[in-house]
Amino acid sequence: MSEEAVPQQGGPAQPKGLLQQMEELMASLNADLSALDADLQSAGSTGSVSAEEGGATA
Repeated sequence: MSEEAVPQQGGPAQPKGLLQQMEELMASLNADLSALDADLQSAGSTGSVSAEEGGATA
């Protein structure tokens, strides 16, 4: 893999560690998913069964 996407020097501030970056990304993703879930719950409150509740069939 190339290291071009990961800057080695970030100016006066110390670069974030990979673990901290991953934690921030996961927190952001979790917030986005929670908002999406709330939107889907409010839009799908007509009595339909969602895939998460077992309504999807293959």
